[in-house]
Amino acid sequence: PGLEGGHPIDRLLKPYFAKHNVDTGKVVSDRIFARRVYLDTIGLLPPVEELEAFVADTDAEKRRKLVRRLLADRKSYAEHWLAFWNDILRNDYAGTGYIDGGRKQITGWLYGSLFNNKPYDEFVYELVNPTEHSQGFTKGIVWRGVVNASQKPQMQAAQHISQIFMGVNLKCASCHDSFINDWSLADAYALASVYADKPLEMVECDKPTGKISDVRFIHPELGKIDPKADKATRIRQLAEAVTSPNNGRLSRTIVNRLWARFFGRGLVEPVDEMENESWNTDLLDLLASDLADNSHDLKFTMEQIMTSRAYQLPAVNGSEQAEKEFVFRGPLVRRMSAEQFVDAIATLTGNWKNSPAKKIKFDGANLEKKKDTDVPEANWIWSNADAAKNANPGSAYFRKSFELPGKPKTADVIVSADNTFVLLVNHRNGMAGNNWKELKFRNLADRFKAGRNVVTVMATNSGEDASPAGLWLGIRFQFEDGSTKEVISDKTWKVNTEDIKGWNKPEYDDSKWATASELGGLDVAPWRLAKELKVNGSDLAFGGKFRESLQNKTALTTARGRPNREQVTTQRPSVATTLQALALTNGEVLSRIIKDGAAALANGEEKQERLAKRLFHLALGRGPTEAEAGMLDGLAGGENAKESVEDILWAVAMLPEFQLIY
Repeated sequence: PGLEGGHPIDRLLKPYFAKHNVDTGKVVSDRIFARRVYLDTIGLLPPVEELEAFVADTDAEKRRKLVRRLLADRKSYAEHWLAFWNDILRNDYAGTGYIDGGRKQITGWLYGSLFNNKPYDEFVYELVNPTEHSQGFTKGIVWRGVVNASQKPQMQAAQHISQIFMGVNLKCASCHDSFINDWSLADAYALASVYADKPLEMVECDKPTGKISDVRFIHPELGKIDPKADKATRIRQLAEAVTSPNNGRLSRTIVNRLWARFFGRGLVEPVDEMENESWNTDLLDLLASDLADNSHDLKFTMEQIMTSRAYQLPAVNGSEQAEKEFVFRGPLVRRMSAEQFVDAIATLTGNWKNSPAKKIKFDGANLEKKKDTDVPEANWIWSNADAAKNANPGSAYFRKSFELPGKPKTADVIVSADNTFVLLVNHRNGMAGNNWKELKFRNLADRFKAGRNVVTVMATNSGEDASPAGLWLGIRFQFEDGSTKEVISDKTWKVNTEDIKGWNKPEYDDSKWATASELGGLDVAPWRLAKELKVNGSDLAFGGKFRESLQNKTALTTARGRPNREQVTTQRPSVATTLQALALTNGEVLSRIIKDGAAALANGEEKQERLAKRLFHLALGRGPTEAEAGMLDGLAGGENAKESVEDILWAVAMLPEFQLIY
């Protein structure tokens, strides 16, 4: 960390700390800093190898470089911040309105905007004056039945634009003149009228007033809206006013949200009440003006905050910040978000979701999307040559042995089988599927090793009558030196139709097995899956590793604070609840996640004692103490490997040090 006087944030805070007698002599260790910044930027635990390299690095600028490197990871950044913006913009994958057309998802547009780091003023402009793919925000939710006038779509748009981008609460004023601020019913209706198809009559507490609202922005000095113009023109004029260079509230509101995200409390509180006084107005103005001066680049502001000494101060318990008059002493201890917690468990086990909640076109995020020509030229195969037309019901057992020059960096596996398949890599759980119409994608790099590897697949032709049957598989390996290798389903695979004990173990002798019959390429009849690849090819960029931000909510994530997203949520609760405790200790969802993860880990070749210490190191960012090592050895000593690994995962996952961000 640099000197206090060298960073603009720290220069402004120096007299503040002196005034309030705050000791800033110490900053957190490299380990704590790395874990904090990984979780804050990309929402993931730091890999052990990267963490240890960072700790050993003697470069005085290594913290700044780490922040910059993580912010440059566009895919991980987009996946992490997607949850933050989904909460704010009320975007979800299921829920009220999606089935009957009363609500529209904006996930593709939002993911692409984050992936490409769209300038914040452009981001806001496209939400206020929407494109085809971002219009779900201002469309809002068309509630069924009779609803209060304050919940009509155009009033929702007025409330949310003012709250999210301006830090102005118009909710009370949507029903009557506000009792908590100076905004009036006329102000709310004037803004809502921008999105109305016809002049709006003002309704006060569900009683029509007989007065027709005018049309204007809540801050008309920032831009005029022509009440006689058509709706599209009015919306464009509003977007220009909201994103006007003269609108300092736009940048102040978002930098305050970012500060609250990283420190647990905003410069202004609550973060949706920007009329309130900041505990450091100069700092708020600095961050806001620097954002505007740097092309509204949110990553610039994030780097500015996370490279400050203030961000690197030791975390403070919430009780220590409970003074009547708030005094900033450093970041608050924060709980992992629901998504961070589930992703952290997946990082430990390597057992990620294989698909998103819904098939999503990730607009503008094609730089990491693999092209059709990158897909291995594999063939459908089976035990008999006419299986594309007819094959008897039952299973076919496939094996493929091959050498790898080193441990792969990535191993993108793409599979389909008619009807179902179960794939193992070196006798470890790999992936499974039960719908031949879908190509399954997953990165299984952690299952492969340098030297000899064996992939086995049990493919089953379901049903009682003869029908088409086939297996299609392609694996593309990439190594640290940039070289690649492919393994495809073809006539070199061995196949058998009998379930022989031990057939899927690497050491099994398959020399007497028959060779597979090739049926044709990916688009051969009756399967013709080339179109499926084009529609869902973006899954390749994820390698079958879909994070929790792209999933529907569960009982676990709900208990840990994920909202229903029918209302704007700008901050999730940070206080532990009884519901959280029950979900963590007795919840079916977490129990299943840990059971599945333990099963995958237990099938590996790693000794339990070593596995326990590796998981501990990955989870907490440090090795175990002597006492902790003894406890881990005790857990790893069970006769049932799967149950022992489950115990290890439970022990680590329940530690406050794992669940909290210090």
